[in-house]
Amino acid sequence: MTTRSITDRLGGLAFGGDYNPEQWDEPVWKEDDTLMRKARVNLVTVGVFSWALLEPEEGRYDFAWLDAHIERLHANGVAVDLATPTASPPPWFTLTHPDALPVTPDGTRLTHGSRDTYCLAAPAYRSAARRIASALAERYGHHPALALWHVHNEYATLCYCEYAAAAFREWLRARHGSLDALNEAWGTAFWSQRYTSWEQVLPPRATQWHKNPGQTLDFRRFWSDETIAAFREQRDTIRAHSDRPVTTNLMLPAYQNVDLWALARELDVVSSDHYPGSPGLDAAADVAFHADRTRSLAGGRPWLLMEQGTNTVYDGDRVLGKEPGEILRHTLGHIARGSEGALFFQWRQSRAGAETWHSAMVPHTGPDSRIFREVARVGEAVARLGELAGSTVDASVAVLHDADAWWALSVDGLPSASLGYHKELSRAHRALWDAGVTVDFAHPEHELYRYPLVIAPALFLLSDAGAENLRRYVAGGGTLLVQHANGCVDDRMQARLGGYPAEPLRDALGIRVEEHRPLRADERIALSDGSLGTVWSESLHTKGAETLAAYTHGMLAGSPALTRHRFGTGQGWYLSTRLDDADYGALVRRLLDEAGAGPEAPGLPGGVEAVTRHAPDGRRWQVRINHGADAVPLPEPVHDLLTDTTAHELPPGGCAVLRRP
Repeated sequence: MTTRSITDRLGGLAFGGDYNPEQWDEPVWKEDDTLMRKARVNLVTVGVFSWALLEPEEGRYDFAWLDAHIERLHANGVAVDLATPTASPPPWFTLTHPDALPVTPDGTRLTHGSRDTYCLAAPAYRSAARRIASALAERYGHHPALALWHVHNEYATLCYCEYAAAAFREWLRARHGSLDALNEAWGTAFWSQRYTSWEQVLPPRATQWHKNPGQTLDFRRFWSDETIAAFREQRDTIRAHSDRPVTTNLMLPAYQNVDLWALARELDVVSSDHYPGSPGLDAAADVAFHADRTRSLAGGRPWLLMEQGTNTVYDGDRVLGKEPGEILRHTLGHIARGSEGALFFQWRQSRAGAETWHSAMVPHTGPDSRIFREVARVGEAVARLGELAGSTVDASVAVLHDADAWWALSVDGLPSASLGYHKELSRAHRALWDAGVTVDFAHPEHELYRYPLVIAPALFLLSDAGAENLRRYVAGGGTLLVQHANGCVDDRMQARLGGYPAEPLRDALGIRVEEHRPLRADERIALSDGSLGTVWSESLHTKGAETLAAYTHGMLAGSPALTRHRFGTGQGWYLSTRLDDADYGALVRRLLDEAGAGPEAPGLPGGVEAVTRHAPDGRRWQVRINHGADAVPLPEPVHDLLTDTTAHELPPGGCAVLRRP
């Protein structure tokens, strides 16, 4: 079954959220039926945290309560995304199998009382997870209410226990083949770390000072593979009894304990969760960042927003509410970029437990509330957009994204603590979003020729294959921007000798970086074009590239800071410092002009989004979202699906889905 067949089953785009009826009683269930119809809910996720009720003791199942709720939902016209509850083992499991509890790097074994209290490498846990997945699939695999299987929830909690250590050693044997190869890869001649037996090799647990970088990187790779193996076991168990598609919800944007490219390839439907990390326009940009990444991970397949906070915006140590209209704007931000609907966590706000204050579609105050009224209006809006199902989104710019590079910037002992992977990835996307451009994310080894512009913001680690791929991309006519601290180590976390970045990429860029010179936390460095650099600077030499901006003071005075190299039929740009936001935005707009990769709808004021979805038969729809305080005229009267009228302008805070000729 494909994602399109899910939307066919639903009769349109998905709308709903996590539903936990086990927290309530019959009068509330009856009200839920009425309110779900009012809000146009057509899909709910059931059973995510229900293991203790489904299997009250080992091997004994109680499905009667779930049977009743699935039948009730089906009678009410609501389809089910049925979860396996393995993200939260019940207390009986942890007491019976204390060795399956997770262990932190400092050796502390955690206990139950929260969620994610398991070790993915523990045999007892894996066996129990397969067992309950099989029991659920046997019972509900062909139920008419079932639209989707939802394995686990937000993989993957790290563990450093003895089970993890044993599995890590087996993984290392398969990857490296011999201890000699492992010692060479990790550079264990340093600090007398050479291993003479496999039993000596451990996960990167707490130690006196810096951990070995190669060991740390390999452990992250191993844990990602272990996570994917655990997912596959449940998925394959379900497939033995059911023909419905299987997913697991990726936790974006900054939770990176798994290689998202690799996990996404295993999913029948790619789904993800999103919670903004700052309010206002930043939240809108973060929605686009999340949606563009998930669509890219889906690799051309449709995808689904599995969770969003109804009235939740995280801001440091505060949880803020959304402004009026933001529930619709955030929902449409995801749908514009390809989501086959929008789900929330959760349907009804819990009255007890650890997430009592997590917002929901029905808040504590009930349906007579601003939040539920907005939810109902959003449900009506999504219900009008069924014709978008199965359409796709095209992007003209790619930002490079690699789990290895992310993990490489998390090891000990780097020259600056300000080298943050996620913030650089997000910053590159934000500059493109501000310029009105729809973005794909791509791996450095992916085919890139269809993008006129590619940005590599934080590839501290770059494989030989990735470097050669980028060289070919530029030689073949592409425009590439490589930013500071790129290509410094290979895929073993060993430093590139002879200068940075990797040699094939140096050819395409026409430069050689000789020395890294991190800046102090509050230091700014002026460039000859009037822009300002922060965080980082580099001593580099041009090898055919032209200098577009130079440093103006200190030992780097007169040295290149921004260069451009015409290589083959393309251009390789190199930026050796972190520009201030305004200067970086100006550089990105210049690159867009040079590459011929303009905005989706030229001339729109800042804070107004325009994204187009395309159907295979040539139909297209442009989603416009106005995050500003002023009305924006439309270039021509056009039919708006949200209002079913001809639209002439986009009001302040307004949205439109325009059916294009």
